[in-house]
Amino acid sequence: MIEPNKTILTIIDVQGKLADLMYNKEELFKNLGILIRGAQALEIPILWMEQLPEKLGPTREEIAPFLKETTGPISKTPFSAWLSPEYREKLLVSRRTHILLCGIETHICVYQTALDLLERDFEVTLVADCASSRTEANRQIGIDGIRDRGGWISCTESVLFEALKTPEHPAFRTISKLVK
Repeated sequence: MIEPNKTILTIIDVQGKLADLMYNKEELFKNLGILIRGAQALEIPILWMEQLPEKLGPTREEIAPFLKETTGPISKTPFSAWLSPEYREKLLVSRRTHILLCGIETHICVYQTALDLLERDFEVTLVADCASSRTEANRQIGIDGIRDRGGWISCTESVLFEALKTPEHPAFRTISKLVK
């Protein structure tokens, strides 16, 4: 079960022209916006990565405005976010043990991040409608690989309502409006 006080959202490399090449990109951007705002309403911290931003460009304008109240992006060179010392330090300092994972590309950077986290006994939930690759097949390979290695697969609405647990939660109205 998703417990907001034990959970952190990690967004992987939704940036530049690469994001334009993603399978079902409009739905990806829409769902990422909902997930980010929902996480903020639930007071779930957010860490967001940029792969070689000097080459691939900044985080996409479709989601960057929703991230302005968080600490800035973490630049990385390795495919796995875990291999970034800054990410690793911020994650460990947060003392959060459940990672909601999303971004691009599902079969490369998202997949490798998930495996590194799972190997270190973090609970990982891939928010599948917020993850994509250039092809639908590669996206599915990443999803299957994460599931096969012990990660949970879910979607935006499921993780947000799982975190709410009840319509009496103070963020219920906000999240209900987001998903309409």
